[in-house]
Amino acid sequence: MSKFKTPILTLSLFLSSLLVVSCGQSGTTSSSSGSKGEAAAVVNGTKITIAEVDRVTTEQAQGQQNQLSQLELAAARLRVLEGLITNEILYQQAKKDNLLPADKDIDSFIQQSKADSGMTEEAFQKRLKETNQSEAEFKEDIRKQMAIKKLDENISNQIKVSDREVEEAFKASPPVAPAGIALSDIVVDPQQNFQGSDPNDAKGEVEAKNKIDAIYTQLRSGSDFATIARVRSEDQSATRAGDLGFIPNEQIQQSFGPFAAKIAGLKEGEYTEPLKESNGRWHIFKMTGKRTEPRQLTLDDPEVRKQIADQIRSQRASLLSQALLAQARNEAKVENYLISDLIKNPNSLGVLRPVTPAAAASPAASGSPAAATSPAAKPSASAAASTSPSVAASPKK
Repeated sequence: MSKFKTPILTLSLFLSSLLVVSCGQSGTTSSSSGSKGEAAAVVNGTKITIAEVDRVTTEQAQGQQNQLSQLELAAARLRVLEGLITNEILYQQAKKDNLLPADKDIDSFIQQSKADSGMTEEAFQKRLKETNQSEAEFKEDIRKQMAIKKLDENISNQIKVSDREVEEAFKASPPVAPAGIALSDIVVDPQQNFQGSDPNDAKGEVEAKNKIDAIYTQLRSGSDFATIARVRSEDQSATRAGDLGFIPNEQIQQSFGPFAAKIAGLKEGEYTEPLKESNGRWHIFKMTGKRTEPRQLTLDDPEVRKQIADQIRSQRASLLSQALLAQARNEAKVENYLISDLIKNPNSLGVLRPVTPAAAASPAASGSPAAATSPAAKPSASAAASTSPSVAASPKK
């Protein structure tokens, strides 16, 4: 998971879902993007258009933007633009550090992504046309996301954790592995959500039912659950091959409601039939591990050492990412015209007009799908807390 808590998708999620959503082209220089529309902001000479902001705002609202008040819509646009600015700053930093991927690596990933998802070249070209996007623009957006991912990895690779630090962390808070289950999930959502990894995002109840049935048939034919979850699930957990982590027994009912009994009744390695939520989302859960009794963990277990080291490394990487982003932002020349117009016209909200279908469909509105995951624009250390040894340690019977 990327330590940069910006409104961009992690690489695996973005690159697998790129065939669904119109990809953003905020990296186009102002001299060459005049046809893209009015600038919402300029980052070191690179224009981010109002149409881009409109597109991402529409994606985040998931078709409900007309229910937002003018004030709510204005606030949403400002958050989206802040995220796009941050995304562009990070990309430019990656470029400065010579972390851009080679063309052959981009082409290789595209081909592998098509193969994993079962998308033909004809379907790929059709999707590009539907999103008003050229293949060159599509590849350029992939280049940016891969570069940002490399920037993230470059930071993590600099961090070293000593055995002494692991031992001190263990002594300060000896982890206990609670009784519970390790679970994975495949999700199919009838709503257009752009949150998962499948380029063939189900739209509507009929498509969702057909898709989940097809996935269930694949599983029963012997296909690997983790692989299918990675390339076909429509949920953020797709980036982790469907892994939901370890759930203590006392949290199963609260976490899974009407599905709790079926899940708890699984044996390790088994999976459920397709289960439908009241909101229309479909799930197939797999029990990947079970621990029947609480267990005191020890440093003799290499996995425990790894979990603690990863937690320390993640905390430090998150802090370093914040520092790098702050430094890059301080050095960047950012002109935010939406903010300027809002301040100049506080009663009319300036150019913060309602998002229209026309704006969302425009080629200029190809805001980065990466910005559709979160309105937060600042990095956070929250990811560092997600690998607690007491929760994430591999379950053992």
